[in-house]
Amino acid sequence: MKVAGFTIARNVVKADYPLREALLSVLPLCDDFVIAVGDSDDGTKEYLQAMQEPKIRLFDTIWDDNKRVGGAVLADETNKALARVAADADWLVYIQADECLHEKYIPFVKAAMEKYLYDDEVDALLFDYLHFYGNYSMVGDSRRWYRNEIRIIKNHRDIVSWKDAQGFRTADAKKLKVAHCGACIYHYGWVKHPKFQQQKQAQFHRLWHDDKYMVDKVLTSESFDYSSIDSLKHFHGTHPEVMMSRIEAMDWTFEVDPTKKNFGLKAKVLYWIEKTLGLRVGEYKNYQLMR
Repeated sequence: MKVAGFTIARNVVKADYPLREALLSVLPLCDDFVIAVGDSDDGTKEYLQAMQEPKIRLFDTIWDDNKRVGGAVLADETNKALARVAADADWLVYIQADECLHEKYIPFVKAAMEKYLYDDEVDALLFDYLHFYGNYSMVGDSRRWYRNEIRIIKNHRDIVSWKDAQGFRTADAKKLKVAHCGACIYHYGWVKHPKFQQQKQAQFHRLWHDDKYMVDKVLTSESFDYSSIDSLKHFHGTHPEVMMSRIEAMDWTFEVDPTKKNFGLKAKVLYWIEKTLGLRVGEYKNYQLMR
């Protein structure tokens, strides 16, 4: 069984993405890993080259900054990386620049890839998600956070990155048939110094909105306000080993009372249903769960 990995990168340094940690967390699964490095002005390519990882292959791309509807350029770039993976790979591992796989899940993921390698009813593997917010000890637990996503796909299945590159479908827009691999992705996109978070938001929203929206809604402050969140809960587990130096270097504070919620009536009712009955009413699922 051969496993390849792929992702995209652009201006990850100035927005303080933990891309190095993301890559190191999944490289134990991969025989090689390809990264589409977009035209950056912050030394992103040099940052990646400095890792000196023999499994990693870089190639340069130019982003189409005119594609500002729905983050379509992200899928375009991801598909460029997907097209460069090893042709003889059986499975393809995808990780985004602010995600990590805890080392405790490596055996579970490897076992799932072995188990479903020849199962034609499985196109991809599904992961649970933890979304950290504000600091490394709080996670989002409201409906605004997606609970599952595809992060490993089979090669040669006519699979493409979908919409804003959050997930995958077939080239003719059919949902993939998935099996849950028993692992969880740790998402750190909402944990960084408020200054860097604001820079990330500006960089990110430019992929969705025009200049007027940016001026009116995004570029209004130099520091991100973490306080406007609906619901959080404490995280009592451990973090991936690759994240520990970053966690120890945290140089800002974010304090919140997780017992206080910021919901309207409808959201409050839906939150209660989910926490009481385990049912997320109307949940969007970009996949067909088979196993």
